[in-house]
Amino acid sequence: MKKEAGILMPVLSLPNPYGCGDFGKEAYQFVDRIADIGFKIWQILPLQPLGYGASPYQPYSSKAMDELYISLDLLKEWGLIQEVEPFNDKTERISYQEVREYRTKYLWEAFYTYEGEDDFWRFASQKWVDDYAIYLTLKKKHELRSWQEWDEEEQFYPERRNLDLSEYETDILYEKFVQYVLHVQWEMLRKYANEKNVKIMGDVPFYVGLDSSDVWWNKDMFLLDKKGKPTSIAGVPPDYFSATGQRWGNPIYDWEALEKDNFYFWIDRLSFAADMYDIVRIDHFRAFSSYWKVKAECKTAIDGVWVKAPGYKFFDELYRQYPDIQIVAEDLGDNMKDAYALRDHYGLKGMTIVQFSMDGHYYGDCRENQICYTGTHDNMPISAWYKKLKPKHRKEVLKGLKKAKAVNVDVVDAINSFAMTRSASTVILPMCDILRLGEEGRINTPGLLDEKNWSWRMVDFKAFDKEAKRLHKLIVRTKRI
Repeated sequence: MKKEAGILMPVLSLPNPYGCGDFGKEAYQFVDRIADIGFKIWQILPLQPLGYGASPYQPYSSKAMDELYISLDLLKEWGLIQEVEPFNDKTERISYQEVREYRTKYLWEAFYTYEGEDDFWRFASQKWVDDYAIYLTLKKKHELRSWQEWDEEEQFYPERRNLDLSEYETDILYEKFVQYVLHVQWEMLRKYANEKNVKIMGDVPFYVGLDSSDVWWNKDMFLLDKKGKPTSIAGVPPDYFSATGQRWGNPIYDWEALEKDNFYFWIDRLSFAADMYDIVRIDHFRAFSSYWKVKAECKTAIDGVWVKAPGYKFFDELYRQYPDIQIVAEDLGDNMKDAYALRDHYGLKGMTIVQFSMDGHYYGDCRENQICYTGTHDNMPISAWYKKLKPKHRKEVLKGLKKAKAVNVDVVDAINSFAMTRSASTVILPMCDILRLGEEGRINTPGLLDEKNWSWRMVDFKAFDKEAKRLHKLIVRTKRI
């Protein structure tokens, strides 16, 4: 099996003069850099509209993208806006509300300048585009409150169609324009990456947000009561990250309804993602085997039950329709025997995390049909993790690295090297570990809601450029080029 290496880096965390990364020139510069180093995969976080807590895993839509990704520089090149002044260009955290307000005025300027083309009108006529534009227009009317808090005729517009939308015509068209620009800019960037022999791995969250266009338009596909309130919610029981479990709050799928519809809702989601990305990673894959069901009124995720899901029926139908779809299974967690069986039945590539294995003091090899990570977006950076270990555990880590012949002056570099020498066909290093960042470089702490989650960003590429030669030598030495 061919070996390769990749890098985990959220697009929003890229350097940019306007407060957060986007699909502009810095993204192209990043592709150039990783291609020259020898990385073949760029793994990103979901591009969908950020929902509750700025989380990309609670999106307003499973198909739309967040307007923050629009490159203002490209809008200027296209003649749609005038000069753009830098904004929060040196901040190490994304201030979402400030950046969104700053960028929005330029998007409206571009919208009013744009004269419309046939390609735009074809794009705008798609059902999902229309659905999302209507949803977001009404959501903005209600100051972004959840659709469950709207007036009744708006809450149930998808079922009753008893609302006159003519007064919102301009706002709806604006949202379609925003999605069109995102679509064009993303396809340009992805094409450029592919030309540089870099594949994009995108993330598909297993669940969709309750406050989303997906649920608003497809209430019958979820376990909701007559008022649209969830009767059960998603999460996981107590685990590595939380003693009370993780209460995500996402609505649970009505699998009986999905199966009667030949799993159209899910297959449509994944086929759409396959058109967006070269590789699709399914987050929380184990829920295709069994999922943790918690009553909506429970305050934690401790009290729940495991419920079987029709994973084999679903994947049989998916591969019947899309036999070439490239899927990676995020198969992490406890009591995973059934999920592993499902994964292996379809030959899906799974995941292994060095940080987890070292917590268990294990330094053996891993499966070939896997992606090996030092950590994911949910883990502490290796540097912070190592510093928090007890002295005895640190000695065990160093002893294990020495036995694996991954000794280095810097322990983070040694662990990166250890990961790269595993038998896994693919190794992906998070940017925070490449730069040896501490807790400040953590992307997300599961179960915590604060301004630090999802807000880390790079100010420039200087520190990354210093690592280029070392990384290239590591990739060559481990024959991943």
